[in-house]
Amino acid sequence: MSIDPDHQCPIVVKGLTNAFGGYVVHEDLDLEVRAGEIIGVVGGSGTGKSVLMRSIIGLQRPVAGEITVLGHDMDQQQADDEIDIRSRWGVLFQGGALFSTLTVGENVEVPLKQFYPRMTEELRREIAQFKVRLSGLPEEAAFKYPSELSGGMKKRAGLARALALDPELLFLDEPTAGLDPIGAAAFDQLTKELKETLGLTVFLITHDLDTLYEICDRVAVIADKKVIAVGTIPELLALDHPWIQEYFNGPRGRAALATHERGEEHAAMDKSLDGGP
Repeated sequence: MSIDPDHQCPIVVKGLTNAFGGYVVHEDLDLEVRAGEIIGVVGGSGTGKSVLMRSIIGLQRPVAGEITVLGHDMDQQQADDEIDIRSRWGVLFQGGALFSTLTVGENVEVPLKQFYPRMTEELRREIAQFKVRLSGLPEEAAFKYPSELSGGMKKRAGLARALALDPELLFLDEPTAGLDPIGAAAFDQLTKELKETLGLTVFLITHDLDTLYEICDRVAVIADKKVIAVGTIPELLALDHPWIQEYFNGPRGRAALATHERGEEHAAMDKSLDGGP
């Protein structure tokens, strides 16, 4: 596989095959993620969305295929290089995956201790508190335990830990699952703002159609053991694959589109009232 020296596609997957025993999850799967985009990854249950993410970050060893992350061939990583590349991404696993015996701030400090063992305790604490605020949590949340947090706050705490090392790539696995519509919309907006202000590339697994419409630049669809299509939602709607049509043109898809269109109309009206072009 050729390596992109400019990281215009910081994630490149070619010919990926994943299997568990005799069950093949992916077969000859290809995907390129562009720098600076939020790419939504969708597919039916059992299509291996999380398995794909785990393969990219090295937690799942594929049967075959090549994965390049930030110009590094993940199959050829030496130990020191692997530690370096893992420090350049952050991951929010489904459910947050926080350590229950640590406070939120201590959870955020975990990757700092791992990758910067010589960092002073004072600096680690300062960085952790900053990341907690960056995730939209109040400063005092850093001193709370996960059991003391609501579901939405746990997601933000997990996000704070994912941002601890100032990553270039951010992996989000079902970040709005279990959140009420207001909390989900707020998390979407936070993700978009962080992408723009921090220059992140975001790999986002989701079932939330509102998320796809509101913040995703492109959507990758997994079906038939492959990524069958990647594009904007209008581009995907032009395809005649039955799963794509059922997903985006079903009742929830139509509702999400209507909500998105109303939002765009209100934004246009607000811009007009403010004297914008």
